[in-house]
Amino acid sequence: MYIREAAMEDLENLSERDKKVSQDELYNAINSKRVFIAEENEVFIGWLRYNLFWDNTPFINMLYVTEHNRGKGYGKGIVEFFEEEIKRRGYNAIMTCTREDESSKYFYDKLGFKKIGGFTLPNGPEEIILAKELKEENI
Repeated sequence: MYIREAAMEDLENLSERDKKVSQDELYNAINSKRVFIAEENEVFIGWLRYNLFWDNTPFINMLYVTEHNRGKGYGKGIVEFFEEEIKRRGYNAIMTCTREDESSKYFYDKLGFKKIGGFTLPNGPEEIILAKELKEENI
């Protein structure tokens, strides 16, 4: 698997797939080097998009692996790449969130993320906030 920073040439492909943000915000994320693309033999596998929580802690907003590539270790590989890159950029922790009833909760548990809080929106399940400290042995 090859992982790289997204380029403006990826904007159209990502905006067709990433329906959680506007194309303008996606443009800003790519321009700010906050989107990574995963490929295998030049075939698109997925992406990771992040922002900064409290303007100082990388927060994974979107991790997506195409449906037919799930269960093959690509998601884990993307997160591990992200951890190394974020540590190289001088950060020592990362965060994300997921719903209590989603399978991604178990995915993040396996990668060493710990629940640090949560909240419940009206008529919905609990949204849990997860964090992971990046130590030398994590990388």
